[in-house]
Amino acid sequence: MIERAGRGDRAVILHPVFPGTGPEALDEFRELARSAGAETVAVITAPRDRPDAKYFVGSGKVDELVDAVMAHDASVVLVSRPLSPVQERNIEKRCKVQVLDRTTLILDIFAQRARSHEGKLQVELAQLRHLSTRLVRGWTHLERQKGGIGLRGPGETQLETDRRLIGHRIRHLRERLDKVSRQREMGRRRRRRSESPTVALVGYTNAGKSTLFNALTHAEVGTQDMQFATLDPTVRRMDNVSGGALLADTVGFVSELPHELIAAFRATLAEAREADLLLHVIDAADPFHAERREEVDQVIEELGAGDIPVVRVYNKIDLTERPPGAQGAPAAEAERINVSALSGAGLDDLEAAMEARLNGRRIQRWIRLEGRHARLRARLFELGAVSEERIAEDGCWNLHVDLPVSMAERLARQGGREARLVQEQLLHESRSA
Repeated sequence: MIERAGRGDRAVILHPVFPGTGPEALDEFRELARSAGAETVAVITAPRDRPDAKYFVGSGKVDELVDAVMAHDASVVLVSRPLSPVQERNIEKRCKVQVLDRTTLILDIFAQRARSHEGKLQVELAQLRHLSTRLVRGWTHLERQKGGIGLRGPGETQLETDRRLIGHRIRHLRERLDKVSRQREMGRRRRRRSESPTVALVGYTNAGKSTLFNALTHAEVGTQDMQFATLDPTVRRMDNVSGGALLADTVGFVSELPHELIAAFRATLAEAREADLLLHVIDAADPFHAERREEVDQVIEELGAGDIPVVRVYNKIDLTERPPGAQGAPAAEAERINVSALSGAGLDDLEAAMEARLNGRRIQRWIRLEGRHARLRARLFELGAVSEERIAEDGCWNLHVDLPVSMAERLARQGGREARLVQEQLLHESRSA
């Protein structure tokens, strides 16, 4: 599909530096290269005010790049910025080795990590969209098909044929992804009907989300110290929180994520958009965690999840001097919790904070249900929300209910006659109060 940095490839990194670019950008890109399986043998920085049309960097830096490739016997050049097809092709001609820009490298990592059927489809779609702009590089050696005996063709170049085939494949992948997305939506509906609140882990890549996921759910999701170790969303139950709240592990964020992947993984990130609570996991040992936090906050807003309650979880405190747990406030009210997912320090306070936000506001009152509302009565009993029942003289049920506001809101989202009754008798009075 797309040229990829194979395991053990010797890579020279070309890092253009613009005004305002911090040192964390290079550290992050080196981690991306390591995650792709490449060994960085040299780094060339190139201060720039604006990109050069031909090489992105100046011709002198390209000469320096060529020398570094030859001196270190490198097999690939990795560029920390997105390149145009022309820029990529021009650097390749000079260096005589493979050139991968930031977008292609991230796509390659995603291709290595995807495990689920949906994840593989999404990666292939993103790769094809990216590849369609770069086909000319692979076919510049071909001439147009000639006429004559035995040589008459359909009148297309190989490039045009490939573009047409890629277009067919993209349409096919979109159709399959639409089907998978509908199936995933059905799964979310089933979870909503179960009335189990959902908590989603979000955060920068390699912040320790999967390790925290395993610690809270006692699952065994794969964890690795590298970028994008988790791509496919995983949902498990937390027995110690809100009677079995669901926890979703999602793909990590990264600065300048390729637009192809933002569009392709929109369905995956829907787990975060539809959660009742977000746990924003932050690597406390990362010297640039403040910048990472702001970038994740921006992505959360772009996803349409900005109004969902958030608890900031500062993870990996075993690598710092931070004390565990909530600082300066009761755990149930804390907006930030220090934890070590590896050792378990601070997890009790985190579970208390989740419990408080999911079940902190409760509805405790009498409601009146008529015979036609038997279905809602049965549902309230099933949820354990009825503390007392009295039958009136006219045969109606008077129920004393005790349930979290979040549970009543989920009942109201189900639609139908029962939902309107929940709005009238539970939520309206609750909000008025």
